[in-house]
Amino acid sequence: MRPYLFLFALVATLPLRAAPAVATAVYLADSHTDALTLLAPPPTAGSAEDKADLEAAYAVASTATPEQVAMAKDEVKLSPFHFAPVIGPWFQPGHFPKLEALFKEVERETKAVTSMGKKHWQRLRPYIVDPVRFPHAVEHEKPTDYSYPSGHSTRGTVYAAVLAEIFPEHRDALIAKGREIGWLRVQGGVHYPTDIYAGRVLGQALARDFLANPSFQHDLAAVKAEVAAAVTP
Repeated sequence: MRPYLFLFALVATLPLRAAPAVATAVYLADSHTDALTLLAPPPTAGSAEDKADLEAAYAVASTATPEQVAMAKDEVKLSPFHFAPVIGPWFQPGHFPKLEALFKEVERETKAVTSMGKKHWQRLRPYIVDPVRFPHAVEHEKPTDYSYPSGHSTRGTVYAAVLAEIFPEHRDALIAKGREIGWLRVQGGVHYPTDIYAGRVLGQALARDFLANPSFQHDLAAVKAEVAAAVTP
């Protein structure tokens, strides 16, 4: 057999390895979690299921309190410091550069995964489908800023899991806050409930992948030391 034919035959027998979901990823380079294979598609536009989801979104948004809407607006630009009510008032930006750098990269890589799903399914947000009933949505992005899966719900779930590694004594409350971050998006009129549920599933899978990565664990250890130094009397 000619050498190049032998090489071709050998390569053809090797198992295929899926490309990482996030190109140029620092922490998710070995992750094979992606929205398209993990999540079921959203309800088909105009279907009975989709209409029921829209009705549920309206029911939640129309009964949200002013305080809940204000929280949803405040969390449009989400950061780990939105968990300060759980961790403590001392947990504020500007004091933890290693923590902020870690979460900036986590945000970038997580957004890349959710963006893949959004662009694939192209689910229109409730206030675009029915602007009459969602006039007070907390943000009005362009029509191509799609809905499924929820980026906030995904990141809220990931952030909660990572922060629970740093503040294990607050684990349950942090997980609850991560859930609330997603649900506030429904109360704010910018998501359907199914968007939020999908984000929680995706967020849990990504949190697992972040925490399994040695480079992430190395940087997380430095963050833990930074936080410990800040809270030690």
